[in-house]
Amino acid sequence: MFAARQSLTGIFEMAVKESLDYGFLLLAHVICADQQIHSHESRALRDLAQQVHIHELTLQEMEKILGQDDTHITLEESAKNVPVGRRSEVLRQILAVAYIDGYFSPLEREVVNQISKIWGIYEHEIESMLEDAQGFSQWRISNKTAVDGDKSGLSVGAKLLKGAESVLSKSLVTRLTELAPEHIGEKIERLQREILLSGPEYDEAIQLCAQIAKEDFKYADQALRVTFSALRDLGNGIQQVIHTIKQKTVEQGEYQTAKDVAKQLEQTQQNLSSEILHNLESVREALRAKQRSLNHFSIAFMGRTKAGKSTLHAVITGEGWDSIGIGKQRTTRYNRVYEWKNIRIIDTPGIGAPGGKTDEEIAQSVIEEADVICYVVTDDSIQESEFAFLKVLKDKTKPLIILLNIQYNLRDSRRLEYFLKDPERWFAKEGKSGIGGHLNRIKRYAQQHYANDYLTIVPVMLLAAQLAQESEYEKCSKQLFKASRIQDFLDSIRASLIDYGAIRRSQTLLGSTVGSINTPHQWIAQQATAYDALAAQLREKRQNLNQQLKKAEKDYQDELQQNIREIFQSAFDQVNPFAEMHWEANEHQMKSGWKEVLNRLVFEKRLKSAAESACQHFQNEVQEAIEEIGNELKIINQLQSSSFQFSEQDSNFFDKDFVRITGMVMVAAGTILAFVFPPLGLLSVAGGIASWLAGQFKSRDQKRHEAVENISTSLNRQLDEQQEKVLQQSKENFENYCQSVASAVDDYFEELIQGIEAIANQLRSATGRLTNAANYLNRAYAKRIVDWATEQPESLTDISISKKIRKVNRDFGRTLQIHTTTALSLARSQDEICTILQENVSIQPTQR
Repeated sequence: MFAARQSLTGIFEMAVKESLDYGFLLLAHVICADQQIHSHESRALRDLAQQVHIHELTLQEMEKILGQDDTHITLEESAKNVPVGRRSEVLRQILAVAYIDGYFSPLEREVVNQISKIWGIYEHEIESMLEDAQGFSQWRISNKTAVDGDKSGLSVGAKLLKGAESVLSKSLVTRLTELAPEHIGEKIERLQREILLSGPEYDEAIQLCAQIAKEDFKYADQALRVTFSALRDLGNGIQQVIHTIKQKTVEQGEYQTAKDVAKQLEQTQQNLSSEILHNLESVREALRAKQRSLNHFSIAFMGRTKAGKSTLHAVITGEGWDSIGIGKQRTTRYNRVYEWKNIRIIDTPGIGAPGGKTDEEIAQSVIEEADVICYVVTDDSIQESEFAFLKVLKDKTKPLIILLNIQYNLRDSRRLEYFLKDPERWFAKEGKSGIGGHLNRIKRYAQQHYANDYLTIVPVMLLAAQLAQESEYEKCSKQLFKASRIQDFLDSIRASLIDYGAIRRSQTLLGSTVGSINTPHQWIAQQATAYDALAAQLREKRQNLNQQLKKAEKDYQDELQQNIREIFQSAFDQVNPFAEMHWEANEHQMKSGWKEVLNRLVFEKRLKSAAESACQHFQNEVQEAIEEIGNELKIINQLQSSSFQFSEQDSNFFDKDFVRITGMVMVAAGTILAFVFPPLGLLSVAGGIASWLAGQFKSRDQKRHEAVENISTSLNRQLDEQQEKVLQQSKENFENYCQSVASAVDDYFEELIQGIEAIANQLRSATGRLTNAANYLNRAYAKRIVDWATEQPESLTDISISKKIRKVNRDFGRTLQIHTTTALSLARSQDEICTILQENVSIQPTQR
């Protein structure tokens, strides 16, 4: 029975598997690739599925993918189950959807690369497909698509699917227009709270926002292009520095200093290049975000998980109620986008939600394009940790509205009745259940992480607004909606759009874009300072090292000379005993005997060992000195990390990688050590020692005495001569050896310093270009602020900027000092300017 049941289960699973259209499921994965699920995209995909009669089981799996259900079929499983014969056409369908706006986002490209890798399709084949459809370049950045509504993406999609025979491909061609960003919102039903965006004021505000955005984008585009170019040139420039060093031919024996220095700097270059590429990608994505949001006023909901963001989204848009309720969690895993009448409402995953850092990164991905951030917190858990995310918003100078969601279980009938009797008590600042303490705590945390308290706090009860939409509470729905105070929030949004929409757009396109430049600018400036400091420190260390090596040379030279004298003294001590024993020997016997004495004393070996020992001691001194330099620089780097920072990999430069140069120096030393002391020896005694034979009438004792004296005198004289010769030769050779080592070290340091200074020059040059790009945007932003503050708007041009703006000093996200060419009459108060822009802004004429 069990086996039969297993067999039936297997048959059922096989039937389900065969019923699924995995190629269609891949289209759902691609729509989710950029981590933003647009309501119009998911609706168009559902309509497409109905048109081509997609099986119900496939539709169920599609909904799981769009909802990011934990049990959804993965991208990998979907790709593996697409029949081989269908893969080429499915890939073209995927590319048509991914390239609908003429641009591959990195996340879309990653999904396509994953699929093609599973199918064994090379990246160049994909590039070839796109190039055939329209000259595609992964570095393509064009503002024409965003500004002028270029439909190149649609034509690319049509060309990609040209000749495809399947019903899905043919239907997809007709649906591309509905999926295209240019037509977002054309068939979307009106917002439930139409009062939010109705009337001529709204239409005028939208028109003004569109005009402002079109002009401002040109400046943002230009500044980001300059930034992109500066970063790209910096990467190429650093590579050129390494290449130039490699081309040098500075050599010491077999030791090629320049090549070793190049190797030393290559790790640093790789680390810098990695960060540069990261910044390049950030700049590209910043520009992409500006393009995506160009025709829309965007509001993003953020906050910790289960704070009420999805409920807020549903209240405003009328969508998503089915995913909200008791026991429902993780209603938003990707950024969910709702668009209508040039407004975008974006619901993000929870900060600190299960799933970790990825969810936070997904939420951060919309900051660039959002004009207003609504940060949702609850009164039951206001913790400092959830406000740490505000620093990310401040780094982008994003206007902030904090929504305090007061949580109270209104689904209990008695509590609901009690609440409706006096809803205002729940919003009172004072009293036992007052929210004053919550408001003060929010302001304190915001001041700490957002750097100022120029923000709006709106208390609401989202559950009351939610119940107002449920049929069960229809009788008191109006009372619930009013009691929820959600209208206060809607009014603040309306004010942001109608009253401040134009300046908010300039904040997004000009003011906060400076952040995309400021981030790499700060990093590059820090690196330039670090490399300048490192070069200066290395010069100082090299000078100290030279002095240390000179002292070490003298010390070990003295030690070597002393050791040589001691070795010779041992030979001197053997002269008299030798003469006494060999006074009757012939010359051949004496030479053989004296050689035996020297061998017994290990004379030559000791001399050579003394020389090697002196060289080794000097080498050790060099190594310890260089290691000490590496350790000192590492400590300095740690102590001064507030002023400049190297990456963890770069810290190796001060540690084992830096000390690696001692090994290079030892290579230089080894080539000299082999010839410092050639073989030496005292292998003969001068002739004439046996002249005692001539004195036949002398006594034997007298003859012995004269022979011993003669032998001793001759040997001592030869030893004296040899000692002076060895001392002189050892001195010259040791000096040459030490100078060669010192020269190798000095050459290495000089090449290293020059390489570091060359990198610093590249960094300073890039810093200057980024400073100019930031100033370019700050001046344009300052002009917009002045126009708004004086209520005298005009077109943004370089000439109009120069006429009004003298200079701008900005501590990004904190203070903005605008110096005008003349005194101006402001129509807005200083407090209003700072509150709306959420920066400490001052406008004053330049003092002559």
